[in-house]
Amino acid sequence: MSLPAGFLEELRSRASLSHVVGRKVTWDARKSNQAKGDFWAPCPFHQEKTASFHVDDRKGFYYCFGCHAKGDAVSFVRETENVGFMEAVEILAREAGMQMPARDPKAAERADRGRLLAEVMEAAVRHYRLQLKTAAGAGARDYLARRKLAEATLDRFEIGFAPDLRQGLFDALRAKGVAAELVVDAGLCARPDGGGAPYDRFRGRIIFPIRDGRGRCIGLGGRAMDPQVRAKYLNSPETELFDKGRSLYNHGPAREAAGNGQALIVAEGYMDVIALVAAGFEAAVAPLGTAITENQLRLLWRIHHEPIIALDGDAAGIRAAMRLVDLALPLLQAGQGLRFVILPEGMDPDDLIRQRGAGAFRKLLDGAEPMVNLLWRRETEAGNFDSPERRAALDKSLRAAIGRISDSSISAHYGEEIRRLRAELFGARRAPARGAFAPIGRPGKGRGLPPPAGALSATRSSLLAAATGPEVEEYLHEAMILAICYTHPACIARFESQLEKLGLHGPGHARMRHALLLASHQSPDDPAEFRARIQQAAGDDLEKMLALAHVRTAPPVRNENDGELAMMCLAEELARLEARRGARSEIEDAVEDLAGLADEGLTWRLSQAAEARHRAYRSKLDETESLGEDRAALSAQLQGLIDAAAWVKKKT
Repeated sequence: MSLPAGFLEELRSRASLSHVVGRKVTWDARKSNQAKGDFWAPCPFHQEKTASFHVDDRKGFYYCFGCHAKGDAVSFVRETENVGFMEAVEILAREAGMQMPARDPKAAERADRGRLLAEVMEAAVRHYRLQLKTAAGAGARDYLARRKLAEATLDRFEIGFAPDLRQGLFDALRAKGVAAELVVDAGLCARPDGGGAPYDRFRGRIIFPIRDGRGRCIGLGGRAMDPQVRAKYLNSPETELFDKGRSLYNHGPAREAAGNGQALIVAEGYMDVIALVAAGFEAAVAPLGTAITENQLRLLWRIHHEPIIALDGDAAGIRAAMRLVDLALPLLQAGQGLRFVILPEGMDPDDLIRQRGAGAFRKLLDGAEPMVNLLWRRETEAGNFDSPERRAALDKSLRAAIGRISDSSISAHYGEEIRRLRAELFGARRAPARGAFAPIGRPGKGRGLPPPAGALSATRSSLLAAATGPEVEEYLHEAMILAICYTHPACIARFESQLEKLGLHGPGHARMRHALLLASHQSPDDPAEFRARIQQAAGDDLEKMLALAHVRTAPPVRNENDGELAMMCLAEELARLEARRGARSEIEDAVEDLAGLADEGLTWRLSQAAEARHRAYRSKLDETESLGEDRAALSAQLQGLIDAAAWVKKKT
């Protein structure tokens, strides 16, 4: 729905940002000046001890100097309550005493129906809570007592009991005037296939209410009392309120506890979460009867930047951990990861805490492993790599796994850690050369080559003299590729797939590539608008790249109207870069695989062969003019620097 003009301004003026934020943080009295509307606190969006989160109450904006989160009251409610824009507006309007504008009839009908279903769910929770206290609930109370759940814990989680009656809940709700259709649509009852009155879905089960981040009861979980029942645990079906793959048990309280500095723990089930919370680990959640989904993983990261996955120490728990590794790899971002705790075999968090105490679990949390360890464990669990073929298969499998990581910095760090673990496993006499292992598709199969340092404006044209070795040449090849795409947008569509997969390690090159690909879809037929978008998205990076003499004097960059030449040059630059990296990758693999098997002399000769190949490559380039480089147009200063460089003087 659209809001009338001025509504949001009025809402922001009425809703005190310090009041809205104050529910989630503790203000730093030393830094804050409330009289001037100046408030400081530890940031609720990332874990910190210092007060770097600033609220300007008069202007109505917040900003974190640590994680750079910023916004107004609406955005704060959206982020902390995990709700949409209109829901955040409704929450603030209700608190400010403002009437929401009339919505279209269908939207209003959906909202009203949602409220009705939520009210039916609350009525069911109250009914099951009462049943736990009756004579019919004696067996359930005994079971909960054996699990050492105190009365306060039962109240906190609103645990109830569903007697083994076909229509116990249905009759109770109908007696209160609830329509049969609503009881069925809320997922509490089901209609028989052959027709007839609805019957209760939950019978003979301990009931666990499931609430969303706003505290609404959206579903139920039930644990069977009869051990012979086919399904030990049963959840509500998918309804208008309940989406199992997008929900977490104990979501709201865990989010609040994580915001106060506790580690976010992801357990497997209801009882694990309840035991953890009772033991003081209040930021505990669980998926709802299935493996963690992508939506749940993203939800976890919104709560905490590094959740700890606590899985049972049985085969099923290990399999669940490995599935989660595969799910998480493509989604990893800097500062956003996972750690794992694998419990002793045959134990879950509830068992461990009851038998060994909260201290034992705390010790496991302190030793939580990074995800790369789980990946390594899975790939090496066969344990027998006594032949070159088996070691090569291990390398291929690891490269494929790390190649799924989209963030180049993270993939490089994964490659470094895998190299270290590999050296330990094979007992290499020395660590493989830097860059000897990383994902396919990046420099040297994703070898994580360090980018050259950013040049000052006065020395941009002398980049080739600033460093030696293949990294500088690859940097210039990357710059040429991006410059051709900027000058000739039509080339992007032709080479889009290669550009997406290309490993870029020059300063700002990845950002430039992203801007080029995005603008090519947004303004494919308007070169002026295309370039304006690039300048807006990557102005500094673009300026530095075009300032390179090697780039700005190249024919495809100087000749904006020669599209055919640009296509040829771009194809050649891409092929050259791929060939260089592929050849060096093979040599580095050979050095790595022979390290520890051959003597140092052979290893040295291989490294010299790589250097000789590099010199030969440069010599060939000097003898033949490149399509992408007009040497006559290069400045005399740049040519002199090239001639004076050590790696050119060594040519034979």
